[in-house]
Amino acid sequence: MTPDPRRWWTLGAVCVATFMLLLDVTIVNVALPDIQLDLGSSFEDLQWVVDAYALTLAAFLLTAGSLADRLGRRRVFVAGLALFSVASLLCGLSTSPTALNLSRALQGVGGAAMFATSLALLAAAFTGRERGTALGIWGATTGASVAVGPLVGGVLVEHVSWQSIFYVNLPIGIAAIAVTLRMVKESKDPNPAPIDWAGLVTFSAALFLLVFALVRGNGEGWGSATIVGLLVAAVVLLVAFVAIEQRLQHPMLDLTLFRKPTFVGASIAAFALSGSMFAMFLYLTLFMQNILEYGPLEAGLRFLPVTVVSFFAAAVSGNLTERIPVRYLLGAGLGCVGVGLLLMSGLDANSDWTALLPGFLLGGLGVGLTNPAIASTAVGVVEPRRAGMASGVNSTFRQVGIATGIAGLGAIFQATISHRIVDALPATAASTQLPPSAVLAQGKASLVPPQFHDAFVTGWTGALNEILIIAAVLALVGAVASLVLVRAQDLAAHPQATGA
Repeated sequence: MTPDPRRWWTLGAVCVATFMLLLDVTIVNVALPDIQLDLGSSFEDLQWVVDAYALTLAAFLLTAGSLADRLGRRRVFVAGLALFSVASLLCGLSTSPTALNLSRALQGVGGAAMFATSLALLAAAFTGRERGTALGIWGATTGASVAVGPLVGGVLVEHVSWQSIFYVNLPIGIAAIAVTLRMVKESKDPNPAPIDWAGLVTFSAALFLLVFALVRGNGEGWGSATIVGLLVAAVVLLVAFVAIEQRLQHPMLDLTLFRKPTFVGASIAAFALSGSMFAMFLYLTLFMQNILEYGPLEAGLRFLPVTVVSFFAAAVSGNLTERIPVRYLLGAGLGCVGVGLLLMSGLDANSDWTALLPGFLLGGLGVGLTNPAIASTAVGVVEPRRAGMASGVNSTFRQVGIATGIAGLGAIFQATISHRIVDALPATAASTQLPPSAVLAQGKASLVPPQFHDAFVTGWTGALNEILIIAAVLALVGAVASLVLVRAQDLAAHPQATGA
């Protein structure tokens, strides 16, 4: 088979697009306080800035892959690039929290189309040893995007504006579209499966209702008819989704993948990592900027230890997957994440960012050990023809983990913060009427009256400590599940799938 003469252009276009879409997962965190002040965003609005993107990315990822097989992978990839670029422009032009969050959701749809087709385009362009090289470069790109996101975001927000983190996608997106149309070869499945529209609707609606209920629970009241109705509807839709997938010949989510404990273990690990460490980045960023009063660039620089350590640990972990049973890498990695989050949880009113440093270093090591092991396990447990589906399902679990983790931890944070601030107030001020918990959660320490400053910071850090411990428990549960469920014999059955 003659190699595609333009294959390296394909790699360049795919890597640029992947870098751009994953950068937007982390780059936005350091911009949230500026977005809040400029648009008058509530605490719930700030959660949705991240969750709207993660939700649509999770909901459309598997469908985008099926659509690409049918219509052409290059065509869907270009459409995703165009939609992502237009949505980025709309994000920058937004003048209200609702407009921004709707634009972020649109970004997620475009990101899903790009992400779902990236590996398929590389697989079509490269063969043999070169394919392994291309996939390695693509993997390094994903790690680099996460590593530099907070720093790039800090530079842009501090020296330009928060809108610039979205505007920067426009020239990059246009250039990537031009290269893709000129240099990337079209490919599609000669026998594509029908698109699972029923699965898409039930899965997307269930996820949205679940996250919406978690975000609004404190405001509406957890026993209110609205919240109970939303949670019941989410469960009903999830049950309907499972029933639909079981009956279809070509489902969006192949439930037979979960018959193997190893695939279940990899999925739990992906969810646990995202729902713990990555979900906590939002609240740690608010701590640095609202409580410690660091600027966006200063906050971004202080996240470098966790991202740099994770980047280099991932390179080591990728080589270790061939020598050490992968369940030990997953267990050790998530264990490091859990212990790292516990180390961060000792904050008080006098803590500086250095109190987070031991946890950052250990957590970064854990992320680096876990990420490559999750990816190789998810595809290594199935035959090559199903590797794309397995990878898509695993990526979906990652995004669902971020979305539900941010919403769930935020609900606990809001429910806790008022009580902790009251407990920390002097006896003479304990009866003071406090603002709603959502206002306290997003408030800056410098805006609090001096006589209440210490109590505010004590209560805020106490609430943060609580969700850090909960996130740590989630990571440790994922570590135990990985050790128990991931089995060497499942991976040995399909050794060729990892390369696929």
